[in-house]
Amino acid sequence: MNETVTDIYPVIFALALATFSIRLGGVLLGQRLPQSGRWARGLNALPGCLIISLVSLLVLSGGPREWLAGGIAAAVALLTRSLPLTMAAGIAAIWLLRNFVPI
Repeated sequence: MNETVTDIYPVIFALALATFSIRLGGVLLGQRLPQSGRWARGLNALPGCLIISLVSLLVLSGGPREWLAGGIAAAVALLTRSLPLTMAAGIAAIWLLRNFVPI
């Protein structure tokens, strides 16, 4: 049993080294990204584009509950221009609709 406990340390070390390498690679790559120009604008817009594509796919492939929750979240986004409030409203809306509204 004692051998099993000591066999895990190389695995932990290897995973820690892999994690550190991935993070260091991200920092080094991030320093090489353009800070201005067309590429910089495109990279700055990328996270929003990914979120919109994922959320729209989920809303459109859902049913009436998802459509209504998406509409509520969109209304909150337009009225408040606040991402945290929009996310909270969307999550609360879909939870309430799925658990308390028989559609």
